[in-house]
Amino acid sequence: MYVDLGAERILTAEKNTQKIAVELKNFGGVSEVNDIENTIGQYVVYRSVMVRTEPDRNLYLAVHKEIFTDIFEEPLGRILLEDYHILLIVFDFQTEEIIKWIP
Repeated sequence: MYVDLGAERILTAEKNTQKIAVELKNFGGVSEVNDIENTIGQYVVYRSVMVRTEPDRNLYLAVHKEIFTDIFEEPLGRILLEDYHILLIVFDFQTEEIIKWIP
């Protein structure tokens, strides 16, 4: 089954026995609220497909550190992370480093 969810990039990896998929998102739309609605919707749909096609792989959403601070450290962002059980990776685009993993 092929699913195109409009993600900027989907990466898969394995570390020891853990398999992950990472959806990299760039919030560059006119409205942050619209960006987050689209991102959460895509994440939930893709995760639903993965549960059936690759049940041993966890899906992570990867966002730039400024997006994390502007959206996911705010009350609405924290609610969305909690309610939708979003696994999050925060990265620094310039240094290409992972800053934080939020299970």
